[in-house]
Order: sequence, then structure tokens, then C-alpha cells
Amino acid sequence: MNKFARIIGTGSYLPPKIVTNDDLSKTIDTSDEWITSRTGIKERRIVTNESTCDLAVIAANNALEMSGINAAELDLIILATTTPDKIFPATATMLQKAIGANCPAFDLQSVCAGFVFALTTAEQYIKTGAANKVLVVGSETLSRIVDWKDRSTAILFGDGAGAVVLEGSEETGILHSKLFSDGNYLSSLQVSNNTINETGFIEMAGNEVFKIAVNRLSSLAEDTLKACDMDSDELDWMVPHQANIRIISAVAKRIKMPMDKVVVTLDKHGNTSAASIPLALDTAVRDGRIQKGQSLLFEGIGGGFSWGSVLVKF
Repeated sequence: MNKFARIIGTGSYLPPKIVTNDDLSKTIDTSDEWITSRTGIKERRIVTNESTCDLAVIAANNALEMSGINAAELDLIILATTTPDKIFPATATMLQKAIGANCPAFDLQSVCAGFVFALTTAEQYIKTGAANKVLVVGSETLSRIVDWKDRSTAILFGDGAGAVVLEGSEETGILHSKLFSDGNYLSSLQVSNNTINETGFIEMAGNEVFKIAVNRLSSLAEDTLKACDMDSDELDWMVPHQANIRIISAVAKRIKMPMDKVVVTLDKHGNTSAASIPLALDTAVRDGRIQKGQSLLFEGIGGGFSWGSVLVKF
């Protein structure tokens, strides 16, 4: 039985269409200064005719290429998404077909915490010996459920995909993971539809979400480090969910993590929900910041509320 689930490849993809803060200011009462000061976001990518699966395919293929394995070698595919292309079948099965895999594939829905939930699930498959090579993808087309007339949400979200390939290894990989959910906060961040046949739009109580996110993620980061008998200065990088620069900064300050050791991509990507952590990870891997052997902390929180962390030796 393999002891560790190790990341052996990363990949990502962003649709080409860019929507800047100045673009948004032409249709809603806002400005670049207002959005940037409150969120840290300058622009986001938006699909035109691409699907969630389309984005996932490119991110997955990029991760597979880096890993050096073929899609036919995969034992499992887990796709974290809030915006599946259909109610059924699972978008993961569409991805499986598109990349030429022949393994089980399923979607996982835990909103912005989706990637850490999917990564933790994949780790369990590997640790038990049920799978050895697993593709984990976060892919979102959130622009389809954003009310572009609602200033509180239209400024935040973007589309994109990120992916990792995991392999069972005797070499150190995922060191610790922890997941939480609390359904008492359902109304703080949800989609407005009442039935499965309605589309609906994202609704968010911004101040409440901010407080919940900072408190939960700060405590979780402290607990994760304690569980691994580590101090924050032993962490090489924090790769958080890219929701809001104020949330990211508050958590970093709480655990005494300097911001130059935090991977931040939301200025260019916006909040891409389940895609945000693997997108940020791949960006930092490919530009050389993240190196093999370094310690990384992933943290995400999303509607539900659901939140979690994964501590990785890359």
C-alpha cells in the first residue's frame, strides 16, 4: 500500500476573453478603484462559447503532459465544479471521454472548497490502494450564474480551470488534510433558484461571508500547522482560495505568514471557485516560484458553508 499521494503534474487554462474593472464600470455603478480596494481584483476571464468541460480538458491535458503519464493510465478522475455542463451526466465523464481515459469519473460539488475536498478524496483512494494515478480538476464557468447587474457579485467571479495529477508514492506528498461543513450558513452564499429547473444567480451576504471566511480559515491554518508540528516560518508557500485579497491578507497575518510567501492570482483571475487553488498552484509552479520539495498549504472555503485545508510536500 502506498503511503503518500504525491502531486506529479499541474495544469491550468483560462478562456481568452478578459473583462476588466473598467469594462464593468460601463454597465454597473462601480469603478476600478472601488473594486480593487475592496477585493484586489483587476480583471477576470469569461467564457464566450466554451463549456466547463472544454476548460477542464485543456487544464487536464497540461497537467498530464507535465506528469509524463497518459490519460489511459489514470485510475480515477474527480472534477470539482459548481457549474456542471448538465444536471447529468457528470461533466467528469465528458472529460474522461475527451482526454481518452477509461477510468471511473465523477463530479464533486463543494463550491469554492471543491478542490480541497476533491484532493482529499483522491488522497483517500490512493492511501487505501483503490487507485494509484488520479486526475483532480477544478473547472468553473461561473459567468453563467452571475447576475451582471448585481454589483456585489458581478465584480468577483471569473471562469477557468486548474488540474493536478496525483500518484501513489513512498516519497512524501500530502501530509495532512481536514474538511468541515456547516449548513447553518446556507443563506449567506447561495444560488437563488428554488427548483432544479431554474437557473438562478449567485447571492451573497458579503460582510457575513468575510467574517466567516477569515475566522474559519485562520483557525484551520493554525490547527493544520499544529497537527503537522510546524510553524508558519517552515511553510514555503500558502496557496489559498482566491476570493478576496482582504481575506487572504487577514489569514496570512493571523498565522504570521508574509504576503511574499502567499500565491495571489485573483488580480488577474477573479474568484474562480473550485478552479482557483489549482490555477494559482499551476501559475506559481510554471513561473518557478514553487519548487519540488517545498511545503505548501492549500485552503478553501465556499457556500454551504464548506471549508478545508491540505498541507503538501510538493
